[in-house]
Amino acid sequence: MTPTQLFEQIQRKHSFLCVGLDADMAKTPEHLRSAANPIFEFNRAIIDATHHVAVAYKPNTAFYEAHGTLGWEALEQTVGYIKQHHPEIMVIADAKRGDIGNTAKMYARAFFERMDCDAITLSPYMGHDSVEPYLEYPNRWAILLGITSNLGYADFQTIENKETGLRLFEEVLQRSAQWGGADRLMYVVGATRPDYLKAVRRVAPNHFLLVPGVGAQGGRLDDVARHGMNRQCGLLVNSSRSIIYADTGRRFAEAARCAAVELQGQMQQQLQQAGLI
Repeated sequence: MTPTQLFEQIQRKHSFLCVGLDADMAKTPEHLRSAANPIFEFNRAIIDATHHVAVAYKPNTAFYEAHGTLGWEALEQTVGYIKQHHPEIMVIADAKRGDIGNTAKMYARAFFERMDCDAITLSPYMGHDSVEPYLEYPNRWAILLGITSNLGYADFQTIENKETGLRLFEEVLQRSAQWGGADRLMYVVGATRPDYLKAVRRVAPNHFLLVPGVGAQGGRLDDVARHGMNRQCGLLVNSSRSIIYADTGRRFAEAARCAAVELQGQMQQQLQQAGLI
């Protein structure tokens, strides 16, 4: 998927919504638990209910790996279902991998060849050779952790280099931007850190940003749009729990649809104010 294709979808759907498919078996509605694979059945219902406003889906692989073979099968079935029925929607494997070249090649093969994901999240800590294998795949994306939304982000990410005056996350952005262009690299920027979005945009003005933390984690969409939007929108705002667990009973899919449509409506307003639709 190219940046142009992604932006066209954003304009068509009036949305830059990424739905996080963090399926937790403990929260799966009771009436689905007798299915052959409850996780996949849950995901399929969520996808059917939200695909008209979602431009990306982001399964967090940990929620699948925790269930062994059943979970991995559900992940493959979920990606396959999206690719078959909604091929225009980006699929992001939220795997946060990060390892040396030979291992990275195997991860890239697993997620880009076997599973046909469009993008994968990566930790850039091990440097260029740990990211390069993913950049060998045309029209696939490496999404590097920039500045995150968790409580411990400041342990390392904001340490300042006294010589350059740059904080660590800024140096990560500056150096990694030389590895691949804005058509191959995205960055994770937490919605709970809107004050840092200006700094991110100074270093990476044209890249798409994957922004988690809107909704259950307390991030505000208007703050994200004000500081992070660019000429191609440049944002994929992820919402997981507040959409997929808007209800945990029999009407969970309808509740997810309503929550997604509500957020999409707010996104439409931001796109209109920016003159992008």
